[in-house]
Amino acid sequence: MTVTTDFNDVAVAAPKAPAAKGDYSHYRIVPARYPARTVGTVFALLVIAAALHSIFGNPRWGWDVFAEWFFAEPVLVGLGRTLLLTFLGALFGFLLGTGLALARVSRSPLLAGVSWVYIWIFRSIPLIVLLLILNNLGYLYETITVGVPYTGINFFSWNTTQLITPFAAAVLGLTLNQAAFASEIIRGGILSVDQGQLEAASALGLPRSRQASRIVLPQAMRSILPTAFNDIIGLAKGTSQVYILALPELFYTIQIIYRRNLEVIPLLMVATVWYLVILTVLSIVQHHIERHYARGALRNPPPSIFSSLYRRFVPQAVETGEAAEPAVRPAERRVDIAPLHARGGDVTIHGVSKSYGYLKVLDNVTLSIPAGSVTTILGQSGSGKSTLLRSINHLERVDEGFIAIDGELIGYRQDGETLYELKEKDILKRRVEVGMVFQSFNLFPHLTVLENVIEAPITVRRIPKEQAEAEARDLLARVGLADKAQAYPRQLSGGQQQRVAIARALALKPKVLLFDEPTSALDPELVNEVLDVIKELARSGTTLIIVTHEIGFAREVSDLVVFMEQGRILETGTPEKVFNRPEHPRTAEFLAKVL
Repeated sequence: MTVTTDFNDVAVAAPKAPAAKGDYSHYRIVPARYPARTVGTVFALLVIAAALHSIFGNPRWGWDVFAEWFFAEPVLVGLGRTLLLTFLGALFGFLLGTGLALARVSRSPLLAGVSWVYIWIFRSIPLIVLLLILNNLGYLYETITVGVPYTGINFFSWNTTQLITPFAAAVLGLTLNQAAFASEIIRGGILSVDQGQLEAASALGLPRSRQASRIVLPQAMRSILPTAFNDIIGLAKGTSQVYILALPELFYTIQIIYRRNLEVIPLLMVATVWYLVILTVLSIVQHHIERHYARGALRNPPPSIFSSLYRRFVPQAVETGEAAEPAVRPAERRVDIAPLHARGGDVTIHGVSKSYGYLKVLDNVTLSIPAGSVTTILGQSGSGKSTLLRSINHLERVDEGFIAIDGELIGYRQDGETLYELKEKDILKRRVEVGMVFQSFNLFPHLTVLENVIEAPITVRRIPKEQAEAEARDLLARVGLADKAQAYPRQLSGGQQQRVAIARALALKPKVLLFDEPTSALDPELVNEVLDVIKELARSGTTLIIVTHEIGFAREVSDLVVFMEQGRILETGTPEKVFNRPEHPRTAEFLAKVL
């Protein structure tokens, strides 16, 4: 007799091992219930059902007439004219509005005044009145002439009535009216850009035109776009007012049709639905343009509508796409940056004074800083340290005294014994030699890390883009951020942002590098990683001038220590002398509190 045992059955019948402590994977999850939310949803469904039944269940809406005329040729022609008027009015209106906005913020009082008067007049005149004035312009001026004023020299001349047709009057009226409102929208966007962004662009030596086109306007667009598209949508509906010129746009065409067949409501619904279509298209365009200009504004920007649909129906794109996040980030690495620059510049500050109104922040400051040295400036808040630093870079214009780098005056051109104050564009060229790293970083948030670093070398140094990118990637590797080239500043920690700011300043290969309290905006844990980079820079040959409260750091890296109080330099000397044997009582008192 043979005895067999089925071990498989035994294994199945064996009791299950108890779940490990803390393992809740086998639990059933019951979602939370929100009765109020359910009631609200039911109520909304009832309202929607009632509205749909009222609209589509009432034969007096005349949906058969609506269907007959919705794609009728006269309606489509009127719709096309409405779209054309909207496009031309918005295009020319915002172009003129941009010029008016720039005039309003210009430094010319007369230009700003002319812009203000234009805006005041055309915001005051109702559009329908403006259209009628333009349509009857021939009554005031029989001809329109292009020539040299007051000389009798004329190049072209037209009959006003023939030139200003109803369509031309409509485009001109919509443009003039739109420009007045668009200018204030654009001006508000420009004023919304943080002043630090302008200072950072100026510190890099970017020309004013480049500052406006590359730095200010892209950031201003975030504030401009929502209001601007709201205005364009209003313009699309406002084109209906050109009916006063008997111009057959959409609304006027609908009026003509319903006066003939007396089907008022169905024809008005044709116009309403077409206006809804226009609004929907403009809203989609607005969404994508806003998303484009929101680059860098969010750590995790939402995907576009089309990319979401694409990923939903083509899931392999997510798995194999180049944009997929690596499972393991490469470790940050530090490389010695000492060989980066061979020579710094010597800085001479002589008799510099600066006041804000009645407050004197710099008082007859004189200081000589040798080339290739590291100078730290100490003092309590309000002692004038940062103002002195910004004066070296000419971000602050001094009231008295002079600052020179390698014997070349900052802000002035010397002709014998005569000094001529430079214009801003010439100051920007000289500022290239003086890099600056700001306390609050002042990175351009709409540009990637790589774009932040290459912007000035390409624009100011005229370096080819490929070369600038190669040098920028090398710099980022040297500050331990090689894998962050395509990230936006907002996606980085404070210490990483400050290291990007250092790389951006170094990209111009300046003779002098200024640091305005480079660690004050950082958490204590992030301070050391920035200080490590500055320590390496101290061996690079670049002249470093550092405003800091890090006494230990100043003692370690400085060749010269400067102590300031109430806008004056009270003491200078080596770290060993200033920290161990201060001569001025105020220096000793300050160090006793901070050491």
